[in-house]
Amino acid sequence: MESKNPIFSRSQYTHPGQYQTPTPGHLQDMYDAPAYQPPAPPAYRTMTIDDVVVKGFLTLGTLVLTGAAAWVLNVPMGVAIVFGLVGLVLGLIASFKQSTNPALILGYAACYGVFVGALSLAYENFFNGIVLQAVIGTALAFAGTLAVYSLRIVRVSNKMVKYVTAASIAVLGLMLVNLLVGIFVPGGFGLREAGPLGYVFSIAMILLGVFFLLLDFAAVEEGVRAGAPAKFAWQCAFGLTLSLVWIYLEVLRFISYFSSSD
Repeated sequence: MESKNPIFSRSQYTHPGQYQTPTPGHLQDMYDAPAYQPPAPPAYRTMTIDDVVVKGFLTLGTLVLTGAAAWVLNVPMGVAIVFGLVGLVLGLIASFKQSTNPALILGYAACYGVFVGALSLAYENFFNGIVLQAVIGTALAFAGTLAVYSLRIVRVSNKMVKYVTAASIAVLGLMLVNLLVGIFVPGGFGLREAGPLGYVFSIAMILLGVFFLLLDFAAVEEGVRAGAPAKFAWQCAFGLTLSLVWIYLEVLRFISYFSSSD
């Protein structure tokens, strides 16, 4: 007859249908066993905030260095556009594949840095001092967004993620349509021109970049809390760099609307 004793019910069977009588040593081992077994530590090193900071400095630093080199060497805009397209392709691969490959992410930063540096020089040649203003504006946007997120003034939810994703798709689609219309009508709809519609669109683009930053901060916090692998810090660094470049370029364009050319 089967025993109702929980100790006996956990005893071993030599093969299906044959009961093995527990030995005194076996019983003692079961009584001595702790009631709770803590989970085993992960087999990999988990991500920390320091990992994200270091990888972020490496990624953003690479972009700044190549941008400064393009500025000093006065890289032609045509060459810079080629580098920008290569960087865009690498960025899309890193985004859709959620890649943590350092070579891919640093390659994006290096190539896109050349484009950003050459474009910044072109703006500076037309509007003296505009680049410094854009850098300060981007830094303030980053600090303000980090403060808002840290103080939990704005909370990132699944609904926000859906809204930001939908808004980014809509904005990119609208920019593409504006570009196609611009082939036949100078300036297209005026989304990228100085004027009321251009001002509103630029502000919307800057705010979208700020929301991207909020999502990046949430991804970092969630990754640390969930014990993500340390290599995930590369993806977080890539996201932060992408958002900062987005904000910088939009701030640069917005300031140019109110600057007088030299």
